[in-house]
Amino acid sequence: MDIPDTDLIVPSSCELCPRACGANRAAGEPGICGADERLVIAQASLHHWEEPSISGTGGSGAVFFSNCPLHCVFCQNHTISSGHVGKAVSIEHLAEIFLELEDQGAHNINLVTPTQYESHIIAAVKRARSLGMSLPIVYNTSGYESLGAIKRLEGVVDAYLTDFKYASRELAARYSHAPDYPDVALLALKAMVEQVGAYRLNEDQVIQGGVVIRHLMLPGQLEDSKAVLKLAFDAVGNNACYSIMNQYTPMPSCVHYPEITTTVSEEEYSELIDFVLDLGVIDSFMQEEGAAGETFIPPFDLTGL
Repeated sequence: MDIPDTDLIVPSSCELCPRACGANRAAGEPGICGADERLVIAQASLHHWEEPSISGTGGSGAVFFSNCPLHCVFCQNHTISSGHVGKAVSIEHLAEIFLELEDQGAHNINLVTPTQYESHIIAAVKRARSLGMSLPIVYNTSGYESLGAIKRLEGVVDAYLTDFKYASRELAARYSHAPDYPDVALLALKAMVEQVGAYRLNEDQVIQGGVVIRHLMLPGQLEDSKAVLKLAFDAVGNNACYSIMNQYTPMPSCVHYPEITTTVSEEEYSELIDFVLDLGVIDSFMQEEGAAGETFIPPFDLTGL
């Protein structure tokens, strides 16, 4: 399969994410996300710590991309979202990585923080499929996606694992410098479900298509978490699966945000779970007490590259 020239893939005025910063990445200028003309990856390996329907028994073929458009102050993957770790690879090599993960027994290809490399990824997925790859593609995103970006992924992505972080514009501004996040994420969620359809699993209970909505509860923000899940459920109902997470772990950067320097209390989380069940949610994942900690964070040592 012919791969488009890099000049046709790297934007000269970047609008891949809702920030639409206009960076001339084709000329090497980094965008707000930190990405320039290169395709940079931090790790590619079988990942067993996603939701059960994504990791399955054999693991998800997770490809962790460096840099990020959102830069949340509490990011658990800050070493790669900040661009401090990563290796530049070609589109052809990314396609080879997909095929290698399939050979290792991955249930799917899990694209983690992919937004800033969307065009590269589309070309790599098409190449891998032309070479025989048959795994579902999971687009693992912060939820901060433009409708144009989602439209371009039609026929490329089979499932979305999307965050829905905030209902409050104030919280989105304080922790992600993106006051428009709630509006953007809600529109994106609706477009994702419309594109890939209802959440569905194979006979092994592994995702084949649809959307998983992931919400990481923040300490002291029970009411905003309720508002997030009410917005999502009102929008897409039981066409999606809901993953309610209590694993929030304060990172060093949170010292400047004293209200989130602790973990989520068991009482807060239990109340949120009761609220979700009262909404009528059918498909959901919930975490046990004690899920907070850095054991869920991969080492990001360039494995698999």
